[in-house]
Amino acid sequence: MPDVLPSTRKLTLLGELNLNLIANVLVALVAALHVLFLVLEMVLWEKPIGLKIFRNSPEKAAITKVMAANQGLYNGFLVAGLVWGLFHGNPAFAFQIKVFFLLCVIVAGAYGAATVSVRILIVQALPAALALAALLLA
Repeated sequence: MPDVLPSTRKLTLLGELNLNLIANVLVALVAALHVLFLVLEMVLWEKPIGLKIFRNSPEKAAITKVMAANQGLYNGFLVAGLVWGLFHGNPAFAFQIKVFFLLCVIVAGAYGAATVSVRILIVQALPAALALAALLLA
């Protein structure tokens, strides 16, 4: 008699596939958020939408635009790492890549929350933490 019924094995496999899919969708969403942050910080910083989102005056935005562009560039590196993890051919290495870059996002979000605004914890770190939790459970 087998240890696990064939139908149970099939359900377990489908559950693992679904959790992997959910984890990868969450990682992709974190990457998409960071593409948005890149665009906001590098392109829209001094535009009305950028001023509104970051609660900046035109004067402050003009003074800080180089710093914001630098932050946007770093967000681009986070996107590159997350996308690399999503598409790497070796599943074990892809897992490590995604974990590393999600942890980078979480640390950056926690630092931003401590130094700039608690909103950053919710907008940046929380989605990454949820993606990391799903990835670790998959």
